Amino acid sequence: MTGIRLHAPAPGWAIDADVVVVGSGVAGLTAALRCTAAGLRTVVVTKARLDDGSTRWAQGGIAAALGEGDTPEQHLDDTLVAGAGLCDEEAVRLLVTEGPEAVRRLIATGADFDKTAEGEIALTREGGHHRRRIAHAGGDATGAEISRALVEAIRDGGVRFIEHALVLDLLTDAEGRTAGVTLHVMGEGQHDGVGAVHAPAVVLATGGMGQVFSATTNPAVSTGDGVALALRAGAEVSDLEFVQFHPTVLFLGADAEGQQPLVSEAVRGEGAHLVDADGVRFMLGQHELAELAPRDIVAKAIMRRMQEQGTEHMYLDARHFGAEMWAERFPTILAACRLHGIDPVTEPIPVAPAAHYASGGIRTDLRGRTTVPGLYACGEVACTGVHGANRLASNSLLEGLVFAERIAEEITAAAPRVPGAAVPHPVPVTLPLPVAGARTRIQRVMTAGAGVLRSASSLREAAEALDALHSDALAGGSDDTKSAEPGVESWETTNLLCVARVLVAAARRREETRGCHWREDHPDRDDTAWRRHLVVRLTPERTLDVRTTDTADFPPTADAPGSRK
Repeated sequence: MTGIRLHAPAPGWAIDADVVVVGSGVAGLTAALRCTAAGLRTVVVTKARLDDGSTRWAQGGIAAALGEGDTPEQHLDDTLVAGAGLCDEEAVRLLVTEGPEAVRRLIATGADFDKTAEGEIALTREGGHHRRRIAHAGGDATGAEISRALVEAIRDGGVRFIEHALVLDLLTDAEGRTAGVTLHVMGEGQHDGVGAVHAPAVVLATGGMGQVFSATTNPAVSTGDGVALALRAGAEVSDLEFVQFHPTVLFLGADAEGQQPLVSEAVRGEGAHLVDADGVRFMLGQHELAELAPRDIVAKAIMRRMQEQGTEHMYLDARHFGAEMWAERFPTILAACRLHGIDPVTEPIPVAPAAHYASGGIRTDLRGRTTVPGLYACGEVACTGVHGANRLASNSLLEGLVFAERIAEEITAAAPRVPGAAVPHPVPVTLPLPVAGARTRIQRVMTAGAGVLRSASSLREAAEALDALHSDALAGGSDDTKSAEPGVESWETTNLLCVARVLVAAARRREETRGCHWREDHPDRDDTAWRRHLVVRLTPERTLDVRTTDTADFPPTADAPGSRK
């Protein structure tokens, strides 16, 4: 344990549970439903409303070997190729073999996927997949449908939940085991202000950290809270340098910041073409799958063409779809484009890469156990070994689903365990709050220095700028820039600064180009030196300890010596 905490008031109220799930996407709600069904007192804590997580923004769908002629082995092969040599094959095999039944259980929960005329699940293709295996709902509103079904099941099942609550820190007992979390509830209600949920098991399903960059497809709540909490609690994180930039995000201008509209890979799966300003299809000849190459390859190709032509974006041309197909298959994207003055029925869509998905995260074993006893992680916040250096399209919802079920089984098998009393650390150390305006500075520093294209010089400049922000916070700010007051905004910024520093430290260490980590000064993949993982811990002195694994295999977590099973 590090003994490090956020600078926050002591809890003014507390409730007890058997398990607390932090996050309300597909991973969090699935874990909560399964734990509740097993008779465990379960509390869901979510930062906004139950349906406000990243899951509802997922357009493309959920990948699983559900179609005729498709097999888990073929899904495995595509996933391993996309992961560029860093996937944990055992984790991937588990995902693709358990995935189809997990999707069927999701359907039984109430999720309604699009069907063919024959009544079968309609399947499409996305980048990196050699077969049609992406199940979708509402055309391009898959995440929204999955979220609707799970939220409805949570409400119908009487699961206790606390909305508008930002998780702060992990509570531990005298033996260093998990004893719950502290949280801050925004606004008046049954609980208000800083409180605690006491539980012997905590499941982090807090989603990603896309808000660490200026332009992202992630919602505003994606500020890396789970990864930062885990680091303060002494857990290990891995592979944070592998941030996937989605190649086709609606270009709203070079100065656009915050959440940007995604143009799903499924649009290319249905036959849209990437073209430059002259209408030339530049992906032809670059990869056997052309526009359907893995995302890192497409994003790099777009960036190279932009550099060659001195432009700020490329185009996605799907005019040949026609008005009817656009309206039926991609109504969400059609509406988003038209909202911003683009009609994809009659003109190409301007697109550019933007931060999309964190392939790394809190290191877990195959049961979702982290290196802190009693602390679990699943979904985008976790690093299970499934994604390697680059996530295969539409594997994220499946990963959240499969590993949430495995976590619930593990917690159920371990129950009942009475939580030990939460104890304060002998010498509590708080992370200083960043100075006012630091959030925007962090985002711009990360976009400029650790975005799609990285180099030793750009990463050094980013590290120096982030260290300066950290030092300013330690010093309490300067005469003209004071540290912020404790509150949601300053806590989120503290979390962003923490994960940004880890990401940059890992990206500086990995001197190669692999998957979605692109170093222009080290343009080649180096399996001899770098087919291995970077593992990071936060020390009690508030510094980062970065180490490289000896092989491509993950070391075991503390709860599972000698095995990832």
